[in-house]
Amino acid sequence: MKYYSTNKQAPLATLRDAVVKGLAPDRGLYMPETIHRLPKSFFDNIDKLSFQEIAHTVAEAFFGEDVEKESLRQIVYDTLSFDCPVVRVEDHIYSLELFHGPTLAFKDVGARFMARLLQYFIRQEGRGLVNVLVATSGDTGSAVANGFLGVEGIHVYVLYPKGKVSPIQECQFTTLGQNITAIEVDGVFDDCQALVKKAFLDKDLNDHMQLTSANSINVARFLPQAFYYFNAYARMKEMGLADQMVMCVPSGNFGNITAGLFGAHMGLPIKRFIAANNANDIFYNYLQTGKYEPKASRQTLANAMDVGDPSNFARVYDLYGASHHAITAYISGATYSDDQIRATMRQCHDTTGYVLDPHGACGYQAIKDLLREGEEGVFCETAHPAKFKEKVDDILGIDIAIPDRLAKMMKGKKEVVETSKDFGDFKEYLLRQ
Repeated sequence: MKYYSTNKQAPLATLRDAVVKGLAPDRGLYMPETIHRLPKSFFDNIDKLSFQEIAHTVAEAFFGEDVEKESLRQIVYDTLSFDCPVVRVEDHIYSLELFHGPTLAFKDVGARFMARLLQYFIRQEGRGLVNVLVATSGDTGSAVANGFLGVEGIHVYVLYPKGKVSPIQECQFTTLGQNITAIEVDGVFDDCQALVKKAFLDKDLNDHMQLTSANSINVARFLPQAFYYFNAYARMKEMGLADQMVMCVPSGNFGNITAGLFGAHMGLPIKRFIAANNANDIFYNYLQTGKYEPKASRQTLANAMDVGDPSNFARVYDLYGASHHAITAYISGATYSDDQIRATMRQCHDTTGYVLDPHGACGYQAIKDLLREGEEGVFCETAHPAKFKEKVDDILGIDIAIPDRLAKMMKGKKEVVETSKDFGDFKEYLLRQ
């Protein structure tokens, strides 16, 4: 399989090059040249397959031309050592719980898959040290750090905005040590993402060290997230509820929903998608106006979605042939303020007993607002509410229990490198490594 850039100015790349480089030389995002449709027989029998069996079939369609068969199977099965169940919240509304992995967030799937795929290429070619740069607004950092922890031949640098991630999120990538370095940036997430992108395009840095990204700009990070949309369909089909299934995705940098849209292009029969935003409503405004107008991100309760210029919009735009009509025909949007998020969390807990995190609250409310008669709605609960314990406890008046694996990380010693948002300072630090 060859991969092209969304900017259409870079040469085609192999999967290995797309994964190792992360970003195309023309600053575009890599896209697979072909999206293979899966046969009808697969969907007819999907409800009889396990999550791992489903994911392996999907992975073969994406990566089977470039990764040896048994190695790909092992990568998939090692990645999915946990479940992503569909749980009923109330009539016609279901939660796809994506927080059962090691760091209690949806990004565990993509991060673990990418770590194993990158190690596969390193071992195959005897490459030197690969340095992974990742910007995080919350969960990406912990998922990538834990996914790559102790992986030979790889060092990870996690860039995060000072004071703008939850204390529990922060402890998940600042206390690990080994091959993980946390870099605290005096700025917002967009500044962190800009530093990563500039680093990939800087000749001095690329001569000095081999760089790649584990953000959702990397094809090996976002594509595997399609696995759990296929699994959600299978589990809804088991219950006889898949015929009019609508999928709602809390969206920040738009890698997660983009993976679902790739699934739809592979034949996954989800009726339509809803992108749920917090107050960072750039995509929502695009749906209304046809104009994509990035702006500075706003800090909200749902901090992992605080993105003012979602990178993966370029992939969505490309996937639908730059057609606003095609995009709005299949994807609708919603946007919620912090006060609305709080009200939703309280309402859901009071009426159903289900505890939402602030991001899942956006997805749940969008389903309630936009679901049509006869449809069944599934929203992504993207992180365990305990990762936002202070917010959740305060809003709901409860004392949510912290899972053991999260409690252990909270006891570790925080170690960070501090830097400004100036690229010169960041570059100088990396050149010393």
